[in-house]
Amino acid sequence: MSVTQNDPVAIWNARDRDNPYPAFAALRETGAVHRVVLDDGVEAWVVVRHEEAKAALGDAGLSKDMHAALRASGNVVSEGLPGPALARHMLAVDPPDHSRLRRLVAKAFTNSRVDALRSRVQVIADELLDRVAGDEGPVDLVAAYAFPLPYTVICELLGVATDERDHFGHELGVLLTPATTDAEDRRAHEASDEVVRFLHALVDAKRATPGDDLVSDLIAARDGNDQLTEQELLSTIFQLIIAGHDTTASLLGNGLVALFDHPSDLAALQADPTTIGRVIEELLRFDAPVPHSTFRYATAPIVIGDTTIPAGGQVIIALAAANRDECRYADPDALIVGRPDAQHLAFGHGIHFCLGARLARMEGQIALETLVRRFPDLRLAVPVEVLHWGHGDGLVLRGLTDLPVIPGPGLPRRS
Repeated sequence: MSVTQNDPVAIWNARDRDNPYPAFAALRETGAVHRVVLDDGVEAWVVVRHEEAKAALGDAGLSKDMHAALRASGNVVSEGLPGPALARHMLAVDPPDHSRLRRLVAKAFTNSRVDALRSRVQVIADELLDRVAGDEGPVDLVAAYAFPLPYTVICELLGVATDERDHFGHELGVLLTPATTDAEDRRAHEASDEVVRFLHALVDAKRATPGDDLVSDLIAARDGNDQLTEQELLSTIFQLIIAGHDTTASLLGNGLVALFDHPSDLAALQADPTTIGRVIEELLRFDAPVPHSTFRYATAPIVIGDTTIPAGGQVIIALAAANRDECRYADPDALIVGRPDAQHLAFGHGIHFCLGARLARMEGQIALETLVRRFPDLRLAVPVEVLHWGHGDGLVLRGLTDLPVIPGPGLPRRS
């Protein structure tokens, strides 16, 4: 792949979504930063090496205020869906607004609240796997396990009523599926409108009757006289729902495929489940469920590595590429559980480090350990080459469309 600063390269075609790592490696060979063309025709600058990526994640010269960028120039990423109504959250603002929002959300989304979910996550995992037990297969593990587990957890955390979850989850799925036709685009807009309506109704219900849930706590969150505005509240709930289920579902799917491709590591985990923490960290590095950081743009000319990015340039930090940088990791394309250089950028870095990292790690550890323990003969039902990473936009979100497996004889729950 030939890349020059005067000749932007197209990235994230269908082949790259299924396996982006050869394209990432080709880019890293010729530099840390490259001018690229995205699927929507917009030019951007992509950072692919670890040192420069980590520095860029913490650089105050890169703004996350998408609306300011759109006002200054239309030649940046499109607003996407649901649009401005739900675009006032921590990932779309700069300090001091970011500091204020994160402080308010952190008051409700505490470590103790997350830790209290551990036993409930285990119950949900076992209940979902009980339905798989006895099924000769093939079973779509995305639909049967990887999606419903974190989705159920985030719905319970936010206080979404049980009888509303299926419809809301379906509309979210439509919203997050890339639209390739006019009909699909119209359906995506309908789903977006339904998601916005649902969240308005959820907030109204919690205001009228507060409960022991995160939405009620976000409504009540105060920092002195400060609280979340209506737009900030709705945007934050939407952000938590997407980040709280979609990324964990992709972690499970991507991680299982990696373990299927490395059977000795799968066998080692089954033999010693206490290694699950190290396994999850290496899987996060090896095939990050969020391959790129969310939107950033240069507020003034900025130097990253040896490249000067002009003011207004959109900057995409390729977390998945940085996590396989040969200059940072020994044998980066190998899955090495317990590697000494295990730190990664899957959750970002700096002030925008993922607030839900603790929940994602806990869910991933419980979900994966429970699955491989209860189904020791679990295997892929299709060749890995036919799997398709068609869920999400391929840029910020990247997950499997489905994951057909043969469960094999299932073992009972741990007593």
